[in-house]
Amino acid sequence: MSVPELILRLVLAFITLLVLTRIMGRKEISQMTFFNFVSAISIGTIGASLAIDANFSITHGLISLAGWSSFTIFLGFLDIKSEKVRMAIVGSPVILIRKGKIMEKELRKARLDIDSLKALLRKKNVFSMSDIDYAIFETDGTLSVMKKDTKESVTKEDLKNTHQVSTNIYPFPMTVISDGKINNENLKSLNLNHSWLKKQIQSAGIHSFDDVFYAEVQKDGSLYIDSANDLIH
Repeated sequence: MSVPELILRLVLAFITLLVLTRIMGRKEISQMTFFNFVSAISIGTIGASLAIDANFSITHGLISLAGWSSFTIFLGFLDIKSEKVRMAIVGSPVILIRKGKIMEKELRKARLDIDSLKALLRKKNVFSMSDIDYAIFETDGTLSVMKKDTKESVTKEDLKNTHQVSTNIYPFPMTVISDGKINNENLKSLNLNHSWLKKQIQSAGIHSFDDVFYAEVQKDGSLYIDSANDLIH
């Protein structure tokens, strides 16, 4: 491939991709759903082949880009018009926490473990499971969180009318049971033991550590407990 041809291919690929991306709309880059992910990879691959693959004719490259983009736009139109098509292409949001309870089966469906869930929550400035009423895993991979009413941010007006006294014992919440397994290192760092933990779960009506999916010591020293296989209707 000569240098002039390479430059021509690069310019054509860049301009074509820019134009087609503008035509397909902002959703293609703002919401990375399964469909958008496949579409972006395919169009990017065709564009790269058009730019540097001497065996891939310019005509075929432009036709392939235009064809795939048209297919993407058509499916995007069906996505808007038909709920059934939207469900098949994009999927539906998954409720990971419902009424303060972690839905273990939904976590498994979403291919998430408890540590991944906690990482997503921290990005929402939520550091304790006990603060959450609902958490929904959206189709674009983001997490939407609704805090409990008592955990919503306090306004300046609220502070004027409320005298708040800090009762925190620990600097931040810490996990002591995750996926049904006791975190002995965290227990030790909190100066707590299995005996204390067992009394806490028994007082919550749970008789065995095996029946606990997740437990977290709060900043005030209390224990948040999520039992295994929660059933909420």
